[in-house]
Amino acid sequence: MMSIDSMRLKDQYSIFIEVHNSSALHVGEDCYLTGSFNNWEIPGYKLGQIPPVGQTLAVRVDDMPVGHLDVKLTRGKWETCQAYGDGRIADSISIDVPEKELIRFHVKHWRDEFPNSTASPQVHVLADRFYLPNLDRHRRLWIYLPKEYDAHAKSYPVIYMHDGQHLFDEAVSIGRAGPVEWKVDETIDISASKAIVVGIEHADTYDERLDEFLIEPFGDLKSPKGLLYLQDIVEAVKPYVDLHFRTLSDAEYTAVVGSSAGGLISLYAGLLYPNIFGTVGAFSPSLWMGHDLLGLYANRTAEAQSSVAKQAYYFYAGGREIRQDKNLGKVDLAMDMQEFIVFFKNQKIADATVDIDPHGRHSALYWQRVFQRFYDWWSTSLKF
Repeated sequence: MMSIDSMRLKDQYSIFIEVHNSSALHVGEDCYLTGSFNNWEIPGYKLGQIPPVGQTLAVRVDDMPVGHLDVKLTRGKWETCQAYGDGRIADSISIDVPEKELIRFHVKHWRDEFPNSTASPQVHVLADRFYLPNLDRHRRLWIYLPKEYDAHAKSYPVIYMHDGQHLFDEAVSIGRAGPVEWKVDETIDISASKAIVVGIEHADTYDERLDEFLIEPFGDLKSPKGLLYLQDIVEAVKPYVDLHFRTLSDAEYTAVVGSSAGGLISLYAGLLYPNIFGTVGAFSPSLWMGHDLLGLYANRTAEAQSSVAKQAYYFYAGGREIRQDKNLGKVDLAMDMQEFIVFFKNQKIADATVDIDPHGRHSALYWQRVFQRFYDWWSTSLKF
């Protein structure tokens, strides 16, 4: 007969964690499990002490909810996550509960054994306080220059990206699942095709970020400043970059990319400035905050619509992107995006590539991976 402590609660199951230690550092210190099961709270679930080198800590964790599970191992802080040999925080481990019940960690390194910055030498702070005149605010700008930039006189395509803190460096990245950077620099470092990337810092708080990334009123935001933000990119940031760096400045070689609300403002950038941005990358775009997006397109002049038709759009969404919005209730991002794309394609608005990850969540863990696919697609299509 099953003992009481091993009986499964309704829709909750036990999983088993094994932590095999190959590091002489931190033996005997507490280690913790955090993940989607506890909304990535730190320190998380205490597993026990890190075992001696060559030994394994085995633990049963009860009351896990049914469904897809992402987890990471830490010593109680994000700065002490399990890490790879190059210092980057290890990717989360994923299983589906109850189909799988065992997760194995093989620990060789921890994040705090390495320097804070994970940015490649090709990443530079373009300006600590770049003035955005329409917003009347200052923002930090980062720029990625290909390794061979100084070796010859070649000009490069440019990608303009929002949320610059998250693109290149774990030391400045902030995320619900820890400081997860997009590895934009690493992606281009190993690619045969090279481009310049400009990262624009987002505002300090979630509400301020939304205020600058939305066009339409939404919730408590009655007069969001997204149009001003886009004007600043087009009228201030891009001219500065084109003046001071060797860029291929035409729309054909200029992309704008973002995720979540940054994905939404990227769609607006494409539809409002088709002669500036020839390619748009919209990762998990928050379409429920921009219901008039296609109405805006419909009201554009025939000439503007003709320019949009020359663009290319890369849409990404995860099949597990379910959000609970205080104004709208349950929002299924993948369904929203698929409905949007049906209209987009039926109206023959522009070329559209669709990337759906059935297991994807609304997280930088997935945007990191999709950027690699986007960049391969973009560089191949442009043949630069």
